[in-house]
Amino acid sequence: MTTRTPTVVLVHGAFADAACWLGVISELRGHGIPVMAPPNPLRGLAADASYVASVVSQIDGPVLLVGHSYGGALITVAGAAENVVGLVYVAAYVPHEDESLGELQGRFPDSSLSSNLKEWTYPRVDGDSAVEVTIDEAAFPSVFAADVAEEVTQVLAAAQRPLAAAAFAETASAAAWLTKPSWALVAGADRALNPEVQRFGARRAGAVVVELPDASHAVALSEPRQVAELISDAVRATSR
Repeated sequence: MTTRTPTVVLVHGAFADAACWLGVISELRGHGIPVMAPPNPLRGLAADASYVASVVSQIDGPVLLVGHSYGGALITVAGAAENVVGLVYVAAYVPHEDESLGELQGRFPDSSLSSNLKEWTYPRVDGDSAVEVTIDEAAFPSVFAADVAEEVTQVLAAAQRPLAAAAFAETASAAAWLTKPSWALVAGADRALNPEVQRFGARRAGAVVVELPDASHAVALSEPRQVAELISDAVRATSR
């Protein structure tokens, strides 16, 4: 029987773009693992999960979904697709079905993120306006990427991609981890997403957990090799 390696699909979270996976992509491709990192629209849980699911549906063969931060909520929903064979959460939300990120996060003390969000407005297709949020530029390095070089965090802060505020209130329509194996990396020094939120979700999902005690929320940038090692473990476990 021929073993088929799943394609790794990396889903970034809020306040970043797919470039945050740069080092991880390099590591995975160096080991011959096929990988994609599509853009995340950041317009709302249902819409964004549908977009990720549409990408997955067009991939021939098995897929391993990897989500960072808010991207974890998206892979939780999109992971219900038949060809998804596993889920990897990287400093991520792991919601249950019919649970919002606000509800999940509300069980634990706020991180530094909540007091450092800046609100903006954007036009919706129906003509009304909606609210989106970014991280205050001055606070961005300490909140999002405390273990990343300062010159890099300054660029990241200026190039943030905003998240629609409504995404925090939408509920997950599915929880793929109920039927798919999962892995989780907990960033122990995360100031954007409370590590306790990460640990709780990972335990509830029955995930294989690795914790990096000194890692910031931007762990994919600061520790790409260790992130790629966990993903590689998941690839080996789900290859068939």
